[in-house]
Amino acid sequence: MATERLTHLTAALLAAPIAESEAQGLHFMRRLADEWINGVNRFERAGEALFAVRNASNIVGVGGLNIDPYTTDAGIGRVRHLYVVAAHRRRGLGAMLVNDIIAAARGHFHTLRLNTSNPDAARLYERLGFLRRTDLAKCTHVMEAI
Repeated sequence: MATERLTHLTAALLAAPIAESEAQGLHFMRRLADEWINGVNRFERAGEALFAVRNASNIVGVGGLNIDPYTTDAGIGRVRHLYVVAAHRRRGLGAMLVNDIIAAARGHFHTLRLNTSNPDAARLYERLGFLRRTDLAKCTHVMEAI
């Protein structure tokens, strides 16, 4: 499997991640689909991108890069909506998505931030070079000078 940059998205394409995440009490996958559909966030501003991994035609992993909405510094990007369907975890898909996000950020952002409460996700980000932070609002991890 390989990652691809998404330029079109529907709730149907994210059906499996939405259903699984909502069963876990997580609503960020539904928010991703809703915000794309209503135009609030289509990952289309300079430096932004949305990536997916497919198994056949089904999206089994997704992750995005936005200008960080929690700061006024346009040079700070934010890793958003990273999710891999449970049956496809521990296969390196999350790392592939994050590495593509980091690569897309180069030349556009000097810093990447993210927020996670998931210990497994935190370990993934830390393995990929993000540092844990406790002094920033809505931010648990930072990668400087990308």
